[in-house]
Amino acid sequence: MSDVALRLTGIRKEFPGVLANDDVGLEVRSSEVHALLGENGAGKSTLMKVLYGYYQPEAGTIELSGKTVEIRSPAAARRLGIGMVFQSFMLVPALTVCENVALELDHLGAVPSWQGIARQIREVSDRYGFGVDPDAPVWTLSVGEQQRVEIVRLLVAGAKMLIFDEPTSVLAPTDVEALFEVFAQLKADGYTIVFITHKLREVMACADRVTVLRRGRSVATVDRAETTEAQLVELIVGSARVEQAGTRGAARRDGAPVLELAGVWAEDDRGGAGLRGVDLALYGGEIVGLAGVSANGQVELGDVVLGVRPAGQGRVWLGGEDATTWPTARRLAAGVAMLPEDPMLMGAVGAMTVEENLALGDIDARSRPGFLPLDWRAARAKAASLTERFGLRMPRLDVPIRTLSGGNLQRLVFARELARSPRLMLAYHPTRGLDIAAVSVVYDALRALRDAGAAILVVSEDMDELATLCDRLLVIYHGQIVGEMAADAVDLHEVGRLMTGGVAA
Repeated sequence: MSDVALRLTGIRKEFPGVLANDDVGLEVRSSEVHALLGENGAGKSTLMKVLYGYYQPEAGTIELSGKTVEIRSPAAARRLGIGMVFQSFMLVPALTVCENVALELDHLGAVPSWQGIARQIREVSDRYGFGVDPDAPVWTLSVGEQQRVEIVRLLVAGAKMLIFDEPTSVLAPTDVEALFEVFAQLKADGYTIVFITHKLREVMACADRVTVLRRGRSVATVDRAETTEAQLVELIVGSARVEQAGTRGAARRDGAPVLELAGVWAEDDRGGAGLRGVDLALYGGEIVGLAGVSANGQVELGDVVLGVRPAGQGRVWLGGEDATTWPTARRLAAGVAMLPEDPMLMGAVGAMTVEENLALGDIDARSRPGFLPLDWRAARAKAASLTERFGLRMPRLDVPIRTLSGGNLQRLVFARELARSPRLMLAYHPTRGLDIAAVSVVYDALRALRDAGAAILVVSEDMDELATLCDRLLVIYHGQIVGEMAADAVDLHEVGRLMTGGVAA
């Protein structure tokens, strides 16, 4: 077919003990938006990394516009017009936008033409309405702005096929809509887009065709206009019987607050005001959602509660005790657990195995006698019990955790924290990168924890998730709580307005 931009045939990629791609085929047409769907570990990201030259397959062929090619490195992929935006952005925070774009370019010469590069950045930015400043340091940009820089970088470098790995997982609702508008404009300009997502609504909103992978194999490619969400779910999990997210259930407030912040101020990493006089109370028996655009104080709030960032002013109370000066270890021992925003950065040690990372949750180890205080048998039993209790499938215990997919890493850290039966759970983006079945399991687990009397704070930019899961909703903007509403009275337009600086009606 003359309109086929990409054809992958018989792609096989193995890791020690894991067959990630098993004879996978994929066909992408020119100037289309093509979605890749599948459960965690289905092989989607691995397949795209093979295409981008990040991994080398054991077997299979790659054809671009009917010509067989070998892609031995990302640099080779870029020379062929392929660009990739990873789930974790690849920008250098200390450099400017212009300098980051230059890193993507070949043949810069001994003296780069910074004015020429900046001119190209502005041209691309103006065409797609990005508002990117070439001179802005990347560390000053929001997550949505950084993603736009990633796109600009690829377009200036000459990419014609753009791969996005979970592009909406870190975006606010308004940024998601803007990204889909960019997809449509890129498609109209002749670009080909492949994007990995777990969100069926996004697929139905912007994809032309959809390929579903299951257990390392491609099972179907369908036209979006000729399928339904229910049919896609059946292709993803192999059965039409999929547990739904369920109802919210009834919340109850048990006694005094489990967590209370009173007039808390805290600096962000740049020395500015990350939190500005925050007052907050969480009670046992409720799930409270915190909505906000990324970098508006959510991370600082969790850090203050966990004790890894000091409160410059104000007080922090845990279980009725003033915990403002408590070290992190004492807060953990008091029943605080956390699924952090970046599990690999704050919740896991990449070089350690799955089993070793499970043992990290054993905070009582320091009190045991002997030179080997960690209870390895308990760590293995924890994995088995979590699989049995919640259906959270555990990966192999002997593999380094850095080899796991983002979704599997997410579920592992979540399961470890859940196993501690915490009194207070801080859950940042608890379903980011998870497949449909795992999302339902996480919701059920959080509700079970709430029903057992724990207080839960869910930080998410997915408004559907917050409306489905939470009993009460708070909105944060520039480090201040600017709105509160009961879950059954949530007005998404009002929430979006508050998230972006609007004044409460």
